[in-house]
Amino acid sequence: MELYKSRLRRSLKDPKEFTLTFELVPGRGGRTQEINRIVNLAKDIAADGRFQALSITENAGGQPALSPETLGTEIQAMGSEVIIHLSCKDKNRNEMESLLFGWDRHNLHNLLIIAGDFPKEGYCGYPKPVFDLDTIHVLDMISSINKKGQLQEKKSIASAEHGPSIPFLKGVVVSPFKMLEAELVMQYYKLHRKISAGADFVITQLGYEARKFHELLQYMKQHQLNIPVLGNVFIPSLKVVELMHEGKLPGCLIPDSLYEQIQWEARTVDKGKKARLVRAAKLLAVLKGLGYDGAHIGGPALTFSDLDFVLNTAEKMEADWQSLIPDLAFCPADAFHHYEKDHATGLNTEKETPRPVRSPPWISAYSFSHWVHKVAFEPDGALYDICRKTCLRLDETRLRGPLTTFEYITKAALFGCQNCGDCTLERLAFLCPQSRCAKYLLNGPCGGSHKGWCEVYPGRKSCVYVLAYNRLKPYGLEKKFTSGFIPPRNWYLNNTSSWVNLYRRADNFSTSQTSADFCKKK
Repeated sequence: MELYKSRLRRSLKDPKEFTLTFELVPGRGGRTQEINRIVNLAKDIAADGRFQALSITENAGGQPALSPETLGTEIQAMGSEVIIHLSCKDKNRNEMESLLFGWDRHNLHNLLIIAGDFPKEGYCGYPKPVFDLDTIHVLDMISSINKKGQLQEKKSIASAEHGPSIPFLKGVVVSPFKMLEAELVMQYYKLHRKISAGADFVITQLGYEARKFHELLQYMKQHQLNIPVLGNVFIPSLKVVELMHEGKLPGCLIPDSLYEQIQWEARTVDKGKKARLVRAAKLLAVLKGLGYDGAHIGGPALTFSDLDFVLNTAEKMEADWQSLIPDLAFCPADAFHHYEKDHATGLNTEKETPRPVRSPPWISAYSFSHWVHKVAFEPDGALYDICRKTCLRLDETRLRGPLTTFEYITKAALFGCQNCGDCTLERLAFLCPQSRCAKYLLNGPCGGSHKGWCEVYPGRKSCVYVLAYNRLKPYGLEKKFTSGFIPPRNWYLNNTSSWVNLYRRADNFSTSQTSADFCKKK
């Protein structure tokens, strides 16, 4: 879709237009009845004209599925614009760049950049999760491609020729529907970084509380995060309701109060389907009333008549949207809200919820590690020169191997070191993302954690970014996560000494021109 013809881009830029997108979820296989149903639904939506784009997921739920660009090319030929999901879980950086060139060739320029669901069991067991880049890396990479037509890497013969700029439109996701303070605030902090890295629009995670939807708008306005935002209107089937309530779909929460109401509604002849459609219409009307730039609608096995009913019903409700707020108050009572409640409207006041701060301990794992780093690894540190000379001298002798082994054993005992040679401990509150994060994320959390637990290891392993926030908060340093850029891991340094790499300025953070450019933006 050429830039000047992009209906989605024009709609997002027009404050008077309410943008509508619909999410399609292809399954396994390319010639199944479900794929045929999706294609026929896309034809009906294209003929209707009220939706600006169709969003196509990539291996949703961590299961292999028909590639989004394959279905996207077919749907685009029908006259609909598409949004291709680009997830980090299955592809390394080279594969992503290759795909982007192909998508540009096919005029597939609208993207939704996500970390992706952790891969599930497939052929002969579980696949290797990739997560070579996180969403901030991908946004930064695409922003560079947008400007130059391709990445300009040193010593690359293939990069000698500059191509024309590529007009990728980059969407991202944020979840205001988190239970804990650390989870919620870190979602907002990462949104800062996404926008700095080049995000063009944002879509919320699904939720069913008007107050939480309002909260996100307030936060973005307060912090001048000025990009269009679409609210998620998800219409679940009864099976999906069960999965969400049981916590089997990471990041997607059906609170007990809503679950009980849906179960009561399911006693009707239509199993509660009309009630779920009406609830979606109410949410759509409220989103428009709150001032959202649009809505992202989705749900399994929906027909075009279902969508038509939701849109028409919502239109009739728009004039009296404030009265619908009590019907959209499904949130656990103990969930943290960023702003205090306005009891008159059921939404939020402008006053932030107090966040008590405990005094930092006299000494802690963080404070001790920070002191050692400052003394030995920062240029103005008291021991920097002698440590640098010692490490570099040993690296040029037969003691190179023992030095690397000594570093690894020491850091493995203290931090769970994976010997990556490209250490990020100081930037992540001395918590190692290579060992503590199932997705190896360097620039903020994914959206899958629940009550502080990692989506992959619930009840067994805490989200590393929840730990980092709680560790830094007593020192007043938690806001560091709103800015900065940690480059992706340089795999050339794997199993080498990160101490030597730091002193030689050979680690990725020291040598990455991308990181320097990013920091200048701030």
